[in-house]
Amino acid sequence: MTLNDYQTQARTTFTIENDLTRQVTYLALGLNGEAGEVAEKIKKILRDTDVDFKKLNLDDIKKELGDVLWYVSTLSNILGLELEDVAKTNLEKLSSRKERGALQGSGDNR
Repeated sequence: MTLNDYQTQARTTFTIENDLTRQVTYLALGLNGEAGEVAEKIKKILRDTDVDFKKLNLDDIKKELGDVLWYVSTLSNILGLELEDVAKTNLEKLSSRKERGALQGSGDNR
């Protein structure tokens, strides 16, 4: 399955139609929420196991990361972006930063 195949299939499960403002807001908030759920699972490992990541439930993390992917994919779709292009653009940005020694630091356009 390609990223664009995933995007096409994921779009079939999105139920908010005909209102771009509602769609974008719902998807952005959902993305934030799901990313937070991934962070919560990591936080609980820090809190409960003295940082023993072998105790991390990978099935749970996989499901939460899948939810993050769904929101990224569907938001990209609503905005008219192909997921493969989003991924390619991100790798190009990171490669450029690496070449310039700018992987660390802050700012969008470093």
